[in-house]
Amino acid sequence: MDRHAEDSQESTASGTSAAMEDTRTFAGVPDSFHRLWTPHRMAYIRGEAKPADETTQECPFCSAPARSDEDGLIVYRGDTCFVVMNLFPYNSGHLLVCPYRHVSDYVDLTADERQELGELTAMAMRVERQVSSPHGFNLGMNQGAIAGAGIAAHLHQHVVPRWGGDANFLPIIAQTKAVPELLGDARTRLATAWHAFIESEEGSDA
Repeated sequence: MDRHAEDSQESTASGTSAAMEDTRTFAGVPDSFHRLWTPHRMAYIRGEAKPADETTQECPFCSAPARSDEDGLIVYRGDTCFVVMNLFPYNSGHLLVCPYRHVSDYVDLTADERQELGELTAMAMRVERQVSSPHGFNLGMNQGAIAGAGIAAHLHQHVVPRWGGDANFLPIIAQTKAVPELLGDARTRLATAWHAFIESEEGSDA
C-alpha cells in the first residue's frame, strides 16, 4: 500500500478527516515543497498601504494620530512624537517612533523633537525588554527612498526586538516573515506595559 492510501485510511479510521481528498487527483505537478499561504501579504505587494504622494493628506503617519489608539495602532503619544506599531513588521513588537510634524530629514527636526524621538526610542527598548525579553534590538532610520525608506516623506525610527533563532529561511527564500502575534494584540500589550512603566517611575519619584 502506498503512502497516500495509508494516509487516507488513517484519516478515515480516526474519524477526523474522512472527507480529505487524495492530492494525486489535483491539477498540477507534485513536488517536494510545502506551501505557506499568506494572502494578507498582497496588500503590501500591491502597495495598498503606501501613500500615493508625499503630501500630508496621503501620509499614514500624519493620519494615525487623528484616530483612536486602537485604530491607529498607537502605543504612546508624547508631546512632539508618538510611537506606533509597524503595519508590516520585521518581528513581533516592531515599533516606529515618529514626529507628529510631517518632516523627512533628521536635521530638520527641532531640538525638542530630536530629544523626544531619542527618549521614546529608549523607552520603547525598556518596555520591550520588560514584556518580551528580547536578546537585542535593531534601531534604524532610513533617510530617503534610495536608502530604503518605504515612506520617505515622514521620518520614522525603527525599534525592532530580536531573539536568538528568530531568523530562518522564509525571508530569504520566500520573501515572507512569520509573525506570531497580531498587531492589535501586540499594541495592547505594549501600550499597557508602557503606561504601567510610566506610573511606576512617577511613583518612585514621589
